[in-house]
Amino acid sequence: MDAILPTHADVDKLHRRSRRRRRCCFACLAVSLLLGVTLLVLFLTVLRVRDPTTRLTSSKVIGFDLGPGPGLQFNITMLLTVDVHNPNRASFSYESGSAELWYRGVLVAVAGVDPGRIPSRGDGDMELTMQVLSGSFGAELPQLAKDMASGAVPLDASARVPGKVGLLGGVLKLRAVAYSDCHVIFGVPEMEVRSQVCQDHTKL
Repeated sequence: MDAILPTHADVDKLHRRSRRRRRCCFACLAVSLLLGVTLLVLFLTVLRVRDPTTRLTSSKVIGFDLGPGPGLQFNITMLLTVDVHNPNRASFSYESGSAELWYRGVLVAVAGVDPGRIPSRGDGDMELTMQVLSGSFGAELPQLAKDMASGAVPLDASARVPGKVGLLGGVLKLRAVAYSDCHVIFGVPEMEVRSQVCQDHTKL
């Protein structure tokens, strides 16, 4: 039986199919490359989360009681206002967080952070109510008395606030945790912050 040889029309049809396949491959490659470049630019601009900055703007003593008996005994309730600046193109909606106050390595107060939202490239305030008891200072209480007599009390404050970063108008949301650590010099008797140095960072 004789073999059937392909005609010129069949050969042309095969060439056209081959060219169409190559064009589809090139088109897919170009789209993939364009998508990759777009995602890279998006990551380097919009998705690049920069650390927020925090500053303790106000500290008020809203309650003060002296304990009975000899020695230094007190119960202080403080209202702290923290200003948070969000430099990112994304908003940050945060859940309930926590803040701690330390004196010379001793934990003396803990406060909760209520949920809230900080807009993109905007500012927001957090208010913290802390109750400081003299008994929390333990063996450092005599040193506290000396610092108060000198007019300057060194304190360390740390906060951990979990939440979500809303990107592309809230379409894309990423889990994030904002951390803040501040060293504060608290003035006595004016009961105000004299100086502070804060380090802030965000972890996705």
